[in-house]
Amino acid sequence: MTQTARTTAAIPVPARTGVHELDPVEAESARAVALRLAATAGGVVDDEKWISAAAAAWEELPLSLRHAVRAFRRHSGSRGTLLLRGLPVAVDELPATPGHGSSVQRRATVPAALVMAVASGLGDPIAFAPEKSGAMVQDVVPVAGREEFQGNAGSVRLSYHNENAFHPHRPDYVLLICLRPDHDRVAGTSTACVREVLPLLSSAGREALHAAEFTTAAPPSFGAGGERAGAHAVLTGPVADPDLRVDLAATRPLTDRAARALSELADVFETVGRTEVLTTGDLVIVDNRVAVHGRSRFTPRYDGSDRWLQRTFVAADLRRSRSHRADDGHVLI
Repeated sequence: MTQTARTTAAIPVPARTGVHELDPVEAESARAVALRLAATAGGVVDDEKWISAAAAAWEELPLSLRHAVRAFRRHSGSRGTLLLRGLPVAVDELPATPGHGSSVQRRATVPAALVMAVASGLGDPIAFAPEKSGAMVQDVVPVAGREEFQGNAGSVRLSYHNENAFHPHRPDYVLLICLRPDHDRVAGTSTACVREVLPLLSSAGREALHAAEFTTAAPPSFGAGGERAGAHAVLTGPVADPDLRVDLAATRPLTDRAARALSELADVFETVGRTEVLTTGDLVIVDNRVAVHGRSRFTPRYDGSDRWLQRTFVAADLRRSRSHRADDGHVLI
């Protein structure tokens, strides 16, 4: 009997990861930390000195927040997500929502400082040189004319995916902080975790998903004609608690049984997936090893007040990607 077909007892996992909300005193404390960090090292987010300062700032954040993040880092639970609420993002301090797909945050702001400090509590922030010019903090905004884009610039439904599933060193965590929700409050961030998916898959589907019978292309944000991963499995590791590697818009089956399994997986994502409409000051952390995420459709107005998130990636073990980073920096090439 193969390992993928073997029946094993489920590995106990914590209950569904919940929501951790800062109280007003904690929020004010976090804002003070973010303001100090924003003024450090010239306020240049991508500067190595500033990134080091963000790691130090993590230790100054409210204790309850750090406890919640550390527990999530130890085990991300049955949902593979953690939602932090009540972070001090002041709407009246925000400029107009950017309107171009290459928008990033080079200068430190309170939201950028918050997301980078929290990222440092999970590992090391990383970026990818071909995507968003390798910026540590990237804007996720709708762009006129790119409504149908399967990426952060679109406004149609964004299908479930692991972030940069094609890459050998894809992020371990994805962080999204909401600066401004969409006008109609309908743009939800959807997530689904393999720990809830697994019991609903057929034995044939699980066996096929554990086989190297899939290939995944780079997302459109990496540019046309991007890299494609060689044959790989969608599920890897222990059969009772595997890692997940898939992008429903970019992963292609190489066999008939793989095609059936991928279709089954997509259906189960719809069954177990949950959607949260983020509001100002929400920060969602997705364990990219076991959870996929997506977004529901919304209608931008392109009036300067559209939905605006900022995104940061984290590597739990930066050393593993040394061959993809110049000068031991944080940007993968």
